[in-house]
Amino acid sequence: MRARTLLLAGGGLLALAVSVAVAVTIGPAHISTADVWTSVAAHLGPGDSTLPPLRDGIVWNLRMPRTLLAAVCGAGLAVCGAVMQSLLRNPLADPFVLGVSSGASTGAVAVVVLGVGGGAVSLSAGAFVGALLSFGLVLLLSHVLGGTTDRVVLSGVAAMQLFSALTSFTVLTSADAETTKGVLFWLLGSLSGAGWDDVALCAAVLVLVLAVCLGHAGTLDAFAFGEEAAASLGVRVARTRLVLLCATALLTAALVSCAGAIGFVGLVLPHAARALTGSGHARLLPVAALSGAVFLVWVDTLARTVIDPQEVPVGVVTSLIGVPAFVAVLYRTRRQG
Repeated sequence: MRARTLLLAGGGLLALAVSVAVAVTIGPAHISTADVWTSVAAHLGPGDSTLPPLRDGIVWNLRMPRTLLAAVCGAGLAVCGAVMQSLLRNPLADPFVLGVSSGASTGAVAVVVLGVGGGAVSLSAGAFVGALLSFGLVLLLSHVLGGTTDRVVLSGVAAMQLFSALTSFTVLTSADAETTKGVLFWLLGSLSGAGWDDVALCAAVLVLVLAVCLGHAGTLDAFAFGEEAAASLGVRVARTRLVLLCATALLTAALVSCAGAIGFVGLVLPHAARALTGSGHARLLPVAALSGAVFLVWVDTLARTVIDPQEVPVGVVTSLIGVPAFVAVLYRTRRQG
């Protein structure tokens, strides 16, 4: 089993490297794989790029940060989905079950439409603050209602509905047509504004949260048998659940603040990874991260090229692909039930 896990991880890393290198070459401007490696080597090494400035800028400043952010978002959403499904013992749970995406949407709309912050606060910062406020409300409600897993889910649904209503009300009453179009594009998930700062922030949070989740891999395995069984095995259920909920909410908030709400990745990819590795989280989480990264790199490539020169929000493409997979998951859980 260990050899199989190493083989999957190695194959995943190779697939990710190849996917990033090839995806960067796809687009209106002709870029070769050799150009990609030349640009990367020049920017990461001591020498200067031998590429023309325009071509080097397309690779390093435009396509590379976008492709890497897609990989980080795919990995992060898949990891959060795997943790949430185990923690809540619900195969249909995803990273947005805590209302984080709805809170991020409200924060983004408050900045763009209402001008909150007076221009000193960016859309991403507003989205991040909104996501944290939504998660704080979920924690408060679940604590007041009893703190059980079911109460956490119900609190997340309540927060999701509240912040979705606030977002819709703000857009309908305060936004003009052009602003509404821009906000809607972001709400559907978009990587078009990706920069190196976004990549660095999301990657740092991903590494931190993945380390925390891997450190609790054995505990997540115990949660599969139920909270009472986990407690009997010495797991501090309430504390562990709070730590993991906070970790996944932080990562989801960071990803949504930079890329918008990209649905179905955190719902479907953990099931695909679980089919390859089994339910052990020490194996599942790294494979889920790699599969999510490769998946979203190619989905984003499709989203930005399928109707070129226009761009489709990446969340639309993941939904079109994810809905059939979601139906398959529903059918599978029905049969197992």
